[in-house]
Amino acid sequence: MRTQPAVLPVIGLAAAVFTQLPAAVFTQLPGGMALETRAAFAAPAGGDAVTVWNANAGVAATKACIAPLDDPFHESRIYATMHVAIHDALNAIDRRFRPYTFDKRAEPGASPDAAVAAAARDVLVPLLSQLPRELPFITQSCIDAGVASVEAAYTAALAALPDAPAKAQGIAVGQAAAAANLARRAADGAVGPFLNTSCPQDTPPGKYQCTPGAKFIAFEVWEKVAPFVLQDSAQFRPGPPYALTEKAYTADFNEVKSLGGDGVTTPSVRTADQTEIAFFWWESSPLKWSRIARAVSVNAGLDLWQNARLFGLLDMALADGYIAMSATKNHYSYWRPVTAIRTGETDGNPDTAGDPAWTPLRPTPANQDYASGHAIEGGAAAEVLRQFFGNDRVSFQDCGVKLPAGSACSDPSPVLRSYTSFSQAAVENAYSRILIGFHFRKSIEEGTEYGRKIGERAATSYLQPVL
Repeated sequence: MRTQPAVLPVIGLAAAVFTQLPAAVFTQLPGGMALETRAAFAAPAGGDAVTVWNANAGVAATKACIAPLDDPFHESRIYATMHVAIHDALNAIDRRFRPYTFDKRAEPGASPDAAVAAAARDVLVPLLSQLPRELPFITQSCIDAGVASVEAAYTAALAALPDAPAKAQGIAVGQAAAAANLARRAADGAVGPFLNTSCPQDTPPGKYQCTPGAKFIAFEVWEKVAPFVLQDSAQFRPGPPYALTEKAYTADFNEVKSLGGDGVTTPSVRTADQTEIAFFWWESSPLKWSRIARAVSVNAGLDLWQNARLFGLLDMALADGYIAMSATKNHYSYWRPVTAIRTGETDGNPDTAGDPAWTPLRPTPANQDYASGHAIEGGAAAEVLRQFFGNDRVSFQDCGVKLPAGSACSDPSPVLRSYTSFSQAAVENAYSRILIGFHFRKSIEEGTEYGRKIGERAATSYLQPVL
């Protein structure tokens, strides 16, 4: 199977390319209801202002250069703050769900669509403008492009609404909800430096060392960011990874060693389908799961308020997944497979044969193994969706933006992978990190369960219906 040229992402935890997608994504909910929708930058046909602004945020993140590969941390924080502001604005107009921050009442007759647009715009523009120039991939031109895309979308959204008091009232409540949520996050700890250049080179076996090509640890400080739904960054933290002499560690070592190689420098027993899985899930989790949620939302016929709650819960859980991940990685500081395999002769385990030239399918991210952030994100997203819809068995198809040319989302006939449940997708999402050579099985399994607990807390404790 063809692969794309190797790149060294600063994070590599998530990657996506927002391109116009000509292929359909099909979703089906229990009860036989089905709808064909198009996944692209724009919300699927039948979407509303909430799904449109969810897609607009992805466009802005991509233009601002934090997506598709490098910075899902700021990306997830931006999405979450935007969606809780949208949620609060709508519930100020018609109180159906409990607000997150902004607990006010709008003027009677305020336009919901204007409120959504104003809340989204007033969160996106300042947070994009504050993106750290410390990160080498974020330039002022990137930030300017992201902001410009938001302003253009906002202008178009308002132009579609009649010039009437309802429009002005909607704008006012949207702006107020945005201001309240920005104030809540103003001192949340999302400050740098985000690259720790004091990266360990000589550590005992089992402890993290700089991954090849990276002379820094990325986003260690993200553990200090205040969570959206968790009590703190250590809540639900899993137990420790395997000791190097355990049989389970030996099995995990040999699995990723045999499957995760690049197939060029390092032979791999990965099948063509497994290689497809590795690349299919190699994109930003907030982008990937937003695309899935938008399509399923349209199929379910959700209204503005339901969508506001769905995306608020989803993006808060995803944002907290990255916070919890950073804290857990820092806590255990466990080595990555690429280090473990290259120095396997030093680990004290006679059943782990080292290979100094072992090379993963893609360059390993510049942080620790345990627990897998990608797996945490998949577990969190799947659980939020399961809780929201009250059923895990929701079928859908999706494309992959990082599949080889000719089969990716942007191509005329993209490869589509099918799923019969959210949890099935989460399991495959996690497995992809073994197949790409990034994580041990213990890391992905614990990560998925970790994320599930985060998603459950979000969906059962926040933005609840008003009785």
